[in-house]
Amino acid sequence: MQRLFTTFAHGWPGFGLLIQRLIIAIALLYRGTATLTETAAAAQIAPHMAGAVVGVFILAGFWTPVAGALVAAVELWIAFADTGDAWKSIFLAVLGATLVMIGPGAWSIDARLFGRKHLPG
Repeated sequence: MQRLFTTFAHGWPGFGLLIQRLIIAIALLYRGTATLTETAAAAQIAPHMAGAVVGVFILAGFWTPVAGALVAAVELWIAFADTGDAWKSIFLAVLGATLVMIGPGAWSIDARLFGRKHLPG
């Protein structure tokens, strides 16, 4: 399972990854709830709700590589299918892809579950 993760950065880099995950999750959750209250068309609501669900995984740092890839895919879907501002979706897709490449960081559920364990000795 550890091969899914490139790094569990700690210190300032880990804090930066935590901030990045928070920004992505807040944006996805906000866009999902805003779309739910503004739009009645199921075709427009579905990808935003999928993004909001994945945002919860990103927020917790759980299955971050998979969730980041899903963020990138869903946001690219929204960018090409929606008539709104595509740049927001492209920006979130790039941020999701960077999480796939960099990893979740030390302050995540992934680090607790799949990080290297130090044996007492």
